[in-house]
Amino acid sequence: MTIYEELGIKRVINASATLTRLGGSIMPPEVIEAMQDAARWFIDLDELQMKIGARLAELTHNEAAYVSSGAAAGITLAVAACVAGTDRAAIDSLPDTTGLKNELIVFKSHRNGYDHAARMVGVKMVEVGDAQRTDPAQLEAAFTPNTAAFIWFQGGMTGRADFPLADVIERCNARGVPVIVDAAAQLPPVENLWRFTQMGAVCAIFSGGKDLRGPQSSGLVVGRKWLIDAMRPHGNPNAGIGRPMKVGKEEMAGLLAAVGRYLTLDHNARCERDERVVAEWCNALNGLRGVHARRSFPNEAGQPLPRCEVLLGADAVLARDGLVQALLGGSP
Repeated sequence: MTIYEELGIKRVINASATLTRLGGSIMPPEVIEAMQDAARWFIDLDELQMKIGARLAELTHNEAAYVSSGAAAGITLAVAACVAGTDRAAIDSLPDTTGLKNELIVFKSHRNGYDHAARMVGVKMVEVGDAQRTDPAQLEAAFTPNTAAFIWFQGGMTGRADFPLADVIERCNARGVPVIVDAAAQLPPVENLWRFTQMGAVCAIFSGGKDLRGPQSSGLVVGRKWLIDAMRPHGNPNAGIGRPMKVGKEEMAGLLAAVGRYLTLDHNARCERDERVVAEWCNALNGLRGVHARRSFPNEAGQPLPRCEVLLGADAVLARDGLVQALLGGSP
């Protein structure tokens, strides 16, 4: 019996995306093997984080890299590093940011549930713009001596009421304000692993358990060496605000294997396969009464991936809610 059968948990067919609530991705054998290998021995965790970070930085064409316990933890540690740096007293004071730079600028249109990861550091979120548009002058007016960083959320909300990231980075860098890019679900394309930092962002943060197909409880932070060095004392195994966000030796080894594998994939062939799968689903579903299926691009996370969007007409055998319940009632 599988663990799921033993616990009486029904497996599901994932027709959505690499969603956390559905368990992220299915790890390939080489990732599982790397985690099993790492689990067999005791090591110095700080040294492992340093050595794996150096290898990940080399693979992704970045100055430095860090393995976090998911992308959200990467946001927390990156913001903490911008606020308190490596000062031990400041590190111990968080989330009390009295006397520290404690303002984090963000587009109003980018606000989402994941900025809890930033706010838990104790920063004040300074919104610029509104739901319709943002003028660059509004960003300029938001800078103060207390500005710790700017956080950019790359995804489905991007491009609606903001202005280009390159312009944001230019304006922030001119003020000495680091730009943190949350790119948790922004793979593919593979070039994003170095694109945001080459644009001038201080770091880019990715989920390890989505398209990389690494451990679900891992995240990848790539960026400037000074920032990564400043993140370390805030996180496990050190006693900082990130101490509860533990990432183990197994996740570190698994993420390294996942990134190495990802960089060897034929991504053009993968795109062709994705298009073929979506076309086959659309063709098959369009043969059903009252069902209209169409290719939608990009997907709901703003990734350059096609998806099959299904619409039900009045003459469909089941309405939406009934169909959902019927599917949930079935079994793979």
